[in-house]
Amino acid sequence: MGYHRAGFDVDGCDIADRPNYPFPYHRGNALAYLAHLIASGEIRRYAFVHASPPCQHGCALTVGTNASQGWGRAHVDLVAPVRDLLDATGLPYVIEQPNGRAEIRKDLTLCGEMFGLGVIRHRNFELGGWTAARPVHVPHRGRVRGYRHGRFYDGPYVAAYGNGGGKPTVAELQTAMGMTWTDVREELTEAIPPAYTEFIGRAYLAAVATSGAAA
Repeated sequence: MGYHRAGFDVDGCDIADRPNYPFPYHRGNALAYLAHLIASGEIRRYAFVHASPPCQHGCALTVGTNASQGWGRAHVDLVAPVRDLLDATGLPYVIEQPNGRAEIRKDLTLCGEMFGLGVIRHRNFELGGWTAARPVHVPHRGRVRGYRHGRFYDGPYVAAYGNGGGKPTVAELQTAMGMTWTDVREELTEAIPPAYTEFIGRAYLAAVATSGAAA
């Protein structure tokens, strides 16, 4: 949605069924689909690619607070093969990952407070084939609401992950994330706030305009 708001026509790809996704999308393995687009030449229809590989491998959250559930290092790391395919497209691209992942360059780090959202949700972005100015990180106004080590803390942000005690309602998540087109908790908690990708999309278009290259 953020890229759409920035002015892009958007096609998506997800291995899971996403009936609430507001744009055309291909259901299937994203690496296989991208390889097909490259091999068939269809990739030339596109101007820009965004990839969000599964973050569970090595994510600070999954190897920390959720380690007891067996998550974390058991997951497959797809960042490197995704980057190889993105390089093969010849297109400018973005790879997104949460904090705790050392496998990508942190060319941009975005936070919900930068956009007045009800989540902190730090996300790092590697920019391939283009550059953008790094925005200044805005100090947080308080805590994320919820339980920490058995103690409840209140605060201006909600925890957009999981289902445990103190977690927000679906309506609260929709408002905090800036997403109204889905009421599925998993989709809300797995998403990037659209404000982030709108910022990135506009930054890319500004870079193109400045360089005089064709969009």
